[in-house]
Amino acid sequence: MARVKRGVTSRAKHKKVLKAVKGQWGRRKNTIRVARQAMEKAMQYAYRDRRNKKRDFKSLWIQRINAGVKSEGITYSKFINGLSKSGIKLDRKILAEIAYDNPEAFKTIVKRAQAALN
Repeated sequence: MARVKRGVTSRAKHKKVLKAVKGQWGRRKNTIRVARQAMEKAMQYAYRDRRNKKRDFKSLWIQRINAGVKSEGITYSKFINGLSKSGIKLDRKILAEIAYDNPEAFKTIVKRAQAALN
């Protein structure tokens, strides 16, 4: 049986790794051992941060809503409670966009939530 030479296979594997770490700094971009470590670490960070991104955006939306609501003299938690009592079903992302882009419309939503609380 003929001997299998693995040059083509290993070159393809190396190319795949080196393509993934293109743009990195120093030996991370051109030495296969260091590049493989860099790629594995980068993929771990990417996996973790896909989940953290959701968390970060939710906290940003809450901060924007809170800033808009405080100018009307109500707290965030009371506002959310008033929204649920008034039957307004807008999620935090949309509320944050309205508070950021259209403050007049957001004021009317806050007034409705306050009215539902009283």
